[in-house]
Amino acid sequence: MKSGDIAIALFGSGEFAVAPFELLRQRSAQLGVRIDCVVSQPDRKAGRGQESQATPVSVWALSHGLVLLRTADANAAEVRQSIRESGVQLFVVIAFGQRMSPELLDGVAAFNLHGSILPAWRGAAPIQRSLMGGDAKVGVSVIGVCDKMDAGLVFAIAETSPKTAETAGELHDRLSLLGSEPLFETVAKWVNAFQRSAASPSRAIDAQAFLGGAIQDESLVTRAKKLSRADAWVDFSCSAYEVSARINGLSPWPGVDASINGNPLRLLRARVVESPVDVAVDGAQTLVGEIRADGFVACGSGAIELLEVQAPGSRAITLFAFMNGRRMSAGARIESKREDSVGGKAS
Repeated sequence: MKSGDIAIALFGSGEFAVAPFELLRQRSAQLGVRIDCVVSQPDRKAGRGQESQATPVSVWALSHGLVLLRTADANAAEVRQSIRESGVQLFVVIAFGQRMSPELLDGVAAFNLHGSILPAWRGAAPIQRSLMGGDAKVGVSVIGVCDKMDAGLVFAIAETSPKTAETAGELHDRLSLLGSEPLFETVAKWVNAFQRSAASPSRAIDAQAFLGGAIQDESLVTRAKKLSRADAWVDFSCSAYEVSARINGLSPWPGVDASINGNPLRLLRARVVESPVDVAVDGAQTLVGEIRADGFVACGSGAIELLEVQAPGSRAITLFAFMNGRRMSAGARIESKREDSVGGKAS
């Protein structure tokens, strides 16, 4: 580390930030930057024992001996002062979980890695919502941080396609890696612009402005509302593509709650069956949600194969194995109920 290296601060909490941050750490000398501090959410109690649990970013920072600041409010005056006194010129923000005030952002450049192809899916659950929405293309965006959530200038985009039966958890990990390189390249361009610019109070911001960036089209904005346990349902009267997309998009959390003959289970992975033939039981008309004679589940149109289901306290298995273990036969019907607006249940 050289004395002339540019001081940067990393803001992050979730696992999505770890791979991009690690690439920046590994290449910090190449970039000509030093990680002055890492800012993350405070430890939280979790699990049945309610033990204190650090964020994935906190664990990563401590494992590399980085200065770690855990705070529930990064906008607090004492936090801002601590960062300012270090001469930080750039913030890199990923899965942080807090809004950043104009006072905190004043005088520094700031980039964010977001888990969607913006302006689609602004908000807390972009990866899950993109799968649930059946998007043919998914990806990440490197944007500037501004006072409006996920609305900054776009500096880089990386795209990919969802894999067959890929869950949100798996896509999350893949997009974290996919975004690491374009984020690094954007930071490298900013460093180059910063080093070439004249010293001034606005030097960091001027360097970011030099990179340009594309304005997001507000007419194309979609929202990625935060998920909750109330989202853990699926409507089998929808098409097989919609049912499969919802199940995979909600996996691993919150999953889709369902039951067969009163036996509770969580649906975690599905694929659309390319089978136009409706294999009914005993020649009867197949009902929505019914397990057909071929073991597939009938939907409003088409059918799905449930590749992973999980009973309470058990490991994830196929629907076929679940039914064999409980000596169930084809013709049984899977039910999943949606919570209504007043906290009850609605089919």
